[in-house]
Amino acid sequence: MEQTPIHDDYNPDLLAFLPPNLIRVVEVGSSSGALAGAYRAANPGCHYTGIEIEPAYADASKRHCTRVICGDIERLDDATFDSLFPADCWIFGDALEHLYDPWSLLRRIRKRCGADLRIVACVPNAQHWSLQAALNAGQFRYQPSGLLDRTHIRWFTRITLFELFASTGFRIVGGFPRIFDEPQRERILPAIRALAQAAGADPQQAVDDALPLQWVVMAAPV
Repeated sequence: MEQTPIHDDYNPDLLAFLPPNLIRVVEVGSSSGALAGAYRAANPGCHYTGIEIEPAYADASKRHCTRVICGDIERLDDATFDSLFPADCWIFGDALEHLYDPWSLLRRIRKRCGADLRIVACVPNAQHWSLQAALNAGQFRYQPSGLLDRTHIRWFTRITLFELFASTGFRIVGGFPRIFDEPQRERILPAIRALAQAAGADPQQAVDDALPLQWVVMAAPV
């Protein structure tokens, strides 16, 4: 499958959310290594492993990562997977939605991790107002990037993201929504409120959950 285009940008909110002074980090989907470079600029002693399925992207990651594994995280053999532990933090920056079975991967991590491990993830919001509007109009078309990135395999809302971690031995201990200035949403939000009310859901919660473009969360082992 064609991969999301490589870029040298990183998510500044995700970077700011990472715990300082991490010793061993694993990033799934390291792309160009931009996040690794930014984090290691402030913490050069960190051993930072990038895992990247696309060979060209893996080569680019080598500029910034201590170690790069070119391969599919869901298909790593036990020896290679075990070599990723112990770790202080696993990062999934817009990566969980690209996995066929994130449940199995998180359970595999949980079996090997210590109590101090933290998982930091940024995940697109499948409940975003624009996706609801597109689906309502029958215009659910995949795009080269963004919420409808054609390489997305799984979809999560706030509720199902919590369920993902709860079902795999983790609990979410922190996080926040990434909400951007999107004035066009004001035409759609009243309809989302009305739909929630008609469905017997909380109208205000439905509106609140339609605002974030992405959710950023931190999870810890239960």
